Amino acid sequence: MTTPWGEAELSRFPEDPRDRLRAWDASDTYLLRHLAEENVPLTGEVVVFGDRWGALVTALAEHRPTQITDSFLGQEASRANLARAGVEPGAVPLLTTQDEPPERVDVLLVRVPKSLALLEDQLLRLAPAVHPGTVVIGTGMVKEIHTSTLQLFERILGPTRTSLARQKARLIFCTPDPATERPANPWPYRYDLPAGVGAISGRPVVNHAGVFCADRLDIGTRFLLQHLPGPGPARVVDLGCGNGVVGTAVALADPAAEVLFVDESFQAVAAAEATYKANGVPGHAEFRVGDGLAGVAPDSVDLVLNNPPFHSHQATTDATARRMFTGARRALRAGGELWVIGNRHLGYHITLKRVFGNCELVASDPKFVLLKAVRKA
Repeated sequence: MTTPWGEAELSRFPEDPRDRLRAWDASDTYLLRHLAEENVPLTGEVVVFGDRWGALVTALAEHRPTQITDSFLGQEASRANLARAGVEPGAVPLLTTQDEPPERVDVLLVRVPKSLALLEDQLLRLAPAVHPGTVVIGTGMVKEIHTSTLQLFERILGPTRTSLARQKARLIFCTPDPATERPANPWPYRYDLPAGVGAISGRPVVNHAGVFCADRLDIGTRFLLQHLPGPGPARVVDLGCGNGVVGTAVALADPAAEVLFVDESFQAVAAAEATYKANGVPGHAEFRVGDGLAGVAPDSVDLVLNNPPFHSHQATTDATARRMFTGARRALRAGGELWVIGNRHLGYHITLKRVFGNCELVASDPKFVLLKAVRKA
């Protein structure tokens, strides 16, 4: 990536030679050019929220910015990119969306996230640290910035306007107004599940901002809940757990099961733990933020339940699903099973046969297929 401060060699995490997606986009370079061309003072406490792969904090490393991200993968990419640029470990603080933000913010740079709810939550968390002199600049691709995005900045921080578009990217300029009456933070959000979804029917779910389908049960998960395997496996993984409703349903149906909740989103794992605790499940559970099953011992799992994402931010890709399936095969014991729910058109059966050598259709409807692959000895 070419910046006003020189060249930055960047990569996503984990690095995959088959993944041709870049670790930055035009919105990153637009913001960096603006900072240089307008001589924006990068003094005091600089905070960067939503930096997807560390492009912004790497380019601005000499100013010691604090990064706030919801993504474990993005945080690891940032750590690797900073190291590649010769930045000493710890020189650029890497915080998560679950950490306490800095007490004072003098420059706030926002890479607009895909989730409007996550943007709302984080702006409300950062607002007490913003003062009338704080420079607030957002950036994103034109298709990511909507009227609702601008209204959110204005409602929480102060008057907001946008720039002209360049290379399909746009900037957001917000002037903090101390007289702005900020609303209460509505996150986390709690609701009760409907009937007809097994052991977890009518039970509470807790969602932190940014978790997929935070205000309702999505139809894919509903279909999976209606066809979960019966009690039996000792160690179960809810892989890509989101709000943890699937793993909690397993634990409710079989209190003897040991359930591991895994997601790369810090918000999701916090929601999964809150959902599990809200249901008073007596069993044993572990909650882990990470890159799929990378930290799980081989041959140690009996059942993996998975609803893999097929987007990486705005890009459609099966790279995450491939990595999840491969990780599941390594973690499963001989005879262990991977159950995958997905849209029909995604063709997961092809990838599962390639990874496991087998794939069975468990259930289907006009939109979804539930597939099972078995780890052979």
